[in-house]
Amino acid sequence: MAQYRTFGVLSVPILEFLADFIYNRQKEKRGFMEAGRGNVNMKAIELLETSPVIAAVKDDKGLQRCFESECQVVFVLYGNVCNIGGIVRQIQEHGKVAIVHVDLTAGLSAKEVAVDFIKQTTSADGIISTKPLLVKRALELGLYGVQRTFMIDSMAVNTMKKQIDTFHPDLVEVMPGIIPKVLKEIRGYTDIPIIAGGLISDKKDIMAAFAAGADAISTTKEELWFA
Repeated sequence: MAQYRTFGVLSVPILEFLADFIYNRQKEKRGFMEAGRGNVNMKAIELLETSPVIAAVKDDKGLQRCFESECQVVFVLYGNVCNIGGIVRQIQEHGKVAIVHVDLTAGLSAKEVAVDFIKQTTSADGIISTKPLLVKRALELGLYGVQRTFMIDSMAVNTMKKQIDTFHPDLVEVMPGIIPKVLKEIRGYTDIPIIAGGLISDKKDIMAAFAAGADAISTTKEELWFA
């Protein structure tokens, strides 16, 4: 059996796979630009090219751990109205992009004003939400807008398609990220960058998500941050 030198938890073949994946996405991006596809945010594609593995942090311990990784994008899945500004500031001081899950920020409402609060009181680069109107508000304010959807059944898939057509988010996060059939269906429906998140537990899950058309994966599993 062949022996492979490893970096973190990913072997050389996995890293080569990721390199080929990013190269192919760059070619696709050029194709999008030539075709004039206005619904695709090229900055969003470029963002994921720098960080195909996204560190999703759920507490202060994970936050400090992600600073040691090469992940350039951090999803903030915790915090409250008092400390979210400080969390974002720490992430950016380490040269990383901070995207806040407003649904999980304690003290924020489920209305668009929650996004205004993030814009006015923090330097966050973007927000995540399951609520399309909040994502729409983020786009209006010049923030990255990530639409997160839980694919629990075919109705959820159809709902996501309608949200894509109506609100044109910068990025969509498909939960859980271990359903290749659904990832392929969404990939075939839209050119908007796709993030596979939830229940990704090992490098096989990462490869399967990319092979199904995901542009990046997000995970709270810290060992997967160290590619």
